[in-house]
Parts: sequence; C-alpha cells; structure tokens
Amino acid sequence: MIKAIVTDIEGTTSSILFVKDVLFPYARANLPDYVRCHERDPQVKPLLDDVCKEVGSELSLEQIIAQLIQWIDEDKKVTPLKSLQGLIWEAGYRQGDFKGHLYADAAEKLKSWKAHGLDLYVYSSGSVYAQKLLFGHTEYGDLTPLFSGYFDTHIGGKREQQSYDNIAKQLDMPANQLLFLSDIKEELDAAKAAGFETIWLVRDGTPDPQAEHRQVNNFNQIDVGRNTHRGHK
Repeated sequence: MIKAIVTDIEGTTSSILFVKDVLFPYARANLPDYVRCHERDPQVKPLLDDVCKEVGSELSLEQIIAQLIQWIDEDKKVTPLKSLQGLIWEAGYRQGDFKGHLYADAAEKLKSWKAHGLDLYVYSSGSVYAQKLLFGHTEYGDLTPLFSGYFDTHIGGKREQQSYDNIAKQLDMPANQLLFLSDIKEELDAAKAAGFETIWLVRDGTPDPQAEHRQVNNFNQIDVGRNTHRGHK
C-alpha cells in the first residue's frame, strides 16, 4: 500500500517549457544588473569569488558577468551560476514577474493526496531552494505546506538506483510503500530497481499499455489504491 509519493517536477507537475522559456531567459536577461546591484551582498560576493576560483584567475566585475553569461549560453552546471540563478529567480517571484507553473491536475491531486493522509516529497535535479521557490509562488498559491520534504542531486543522480535507496532510507519507509512519478524512463527504471512503485507521465503522448511502467497523461489518472508496476496487478 502506498504511504508516500515522491514526484519529479519538469514534465511531471510542471511544464518543461516553464524552465526553458521563462526561468532561464529571465535569469540571463537580469543577471548583469542583478550582479552590479548586489555585488557586495553577503550572499552574492562569495559566489562572485567562486567564479574567479572556477576559472583560476582574478576577474573584474564585468569579466565575471561575461563569464556567467557564457556559462549560461553553454548550459554549464557551475555551482556559483546555479546559486545566482536561484537568487535572481527569487527576486522575480517576489516581484510578481512570473509565477511557478503547475498543471491544474497536479495542484488538485497533490492537495487531495495530502488531505487523505499521504506524505508528499519532491525529487528534482533543480536545487531544493529552486523547488521551494516554484511551489511557493504558483497560480494556486503557496503549496509548500503540502510537502514533507525535498530532494535534489545531493541525494544522488536521478538515474541511479542508489539515490532511491537513499531516499527510502532517509524517509525510514519500505520502498514498496513509496510511489515515484516522473516523465523520464531511466529515472523510473532506477526507482523501480530500488523497489519503488512507479508511474510514467506522458503528458503530450498516448499512453502505451505495454510500457515497462504504467503510463498516464495526467495526475487525475493516478490511482494510489493499487500497485502500479507492470506485472503487479
């Protein structure tokens, strides 16, 4: 019996395009002015110092900005850049420049599951900080109270079985009482190998009844009252 649900974000609760078409362009457009205005802030200055350490030389402020923009354009996963993007997104959320995208069916079902006593968790490659920002500023209000915890890649890579072993251990729950939701087969494979129940979100396609993981188009098609693995009906 499912006691807790662990959900991915992009392509699952939220549109992949929100990150690609809203968050990333917003950070790129606002990064230069943000860095110039906040270069001495205690949460920003160490990140700018880290940029210099990353490239191995002292850079002027404008050179730091140019390096950060270059990393964005090259889609580099550099820690000081990711941290700065999070700060810029926080400012954008708080200023009302955008809201965290959430599918209506996801918002409705998450609230229902919580009301029925299921524990809810998030596991995303985006930082825990970014996860909380997204769910804290949705069109449906602040949904962070629905979640009992958040996981990012500090727990391990999303395509590695060990990550899901670690999550189950941290939650102190048998893996077969945990349901993982994702739109990525390799993530679901890793979760299944760890003993999780799994459901594959295919929001823009037609569910394949022969797929290795049960496929659904949206959260309304998810029934946590029965096993979800293929061959466990």
